[in-house]
Amino acid sequence: MKTLIRKLFDAVGGCYSKELNINLKERDDNEIFKWFIASLLFGARIRENIAKNTYFSLAHKNILFPKGFIQNSREDIVTILDEGGYARYDFKTATKLISASKNLTNNYNGSLNNLYYQSKNEKDLEKKIKALAKGIGPVTTNIFLRELRDIWKKTKPPFSRFTIYGAQSLGIKDLRKIWEENRIEGFTFADFESAFLKLGKNFCLKKKCKICPVKNYCIRKIQ
Repeated sequence: MKTLIRKLFDAVGGCYSKELNINLKERDDNEIFKWFIASLLFGARIRENIAKNTYFSLAHKNILFPKGFIQNSREDIVTILDEGGYARYDFKTATKLISASKNLTNNYNGSLNNLYYQSKNEKDLEKKIKALAKGIGPVTTNIFLRELRDIWKKTKPPFSRFTIYGAQSLGIKDLRKIWEENRIEGFTFADFESAFLKLGKNFCLKKKCKICPVKNYCIRKIQ
């Protein structure tokens, strides 16, 4: 099983936050906010590479902190979003980014950690995140919390259908148990979960079996 897990990590990597050079491990407010912004971008029906490019466009403009969005006009943010290729949802997303930053600043002193500590439980946490701005729904909330489940103990988002499908393709029923028995140094359970999400989303459900990096371990019929 460890050989399989290593092959999967080598092929698709782990957490999306790591791909964006975001370090969540230390629970730093700035880094968690960056991942929150990235999650808002990933949450729309848009290609992953566009979301990533747009995140890096925002990072290049050095506005990835609450005041950075508050102090810029919606038009300025739309321009940056368009540079990253996010044109389809630019005005709606710009409004969401500004609104979330304002509410986070006004209600939690600009800190998502404060929001977390003020949450009674996982349901209240999800409710508070969604309340930051109109349009933050379960998909965005799940994306955000998924990579924080090893860091915020009250974080218990359900596995996405992509993750479940990817795991089932390899005959895995209990992700947590498999990880506990086959940990890979330098990776977390969030990495493990994200790897299966990528497998399910980018290979299994798209029937790209012939080019799947772990096709030899698949229990489904190769297409």
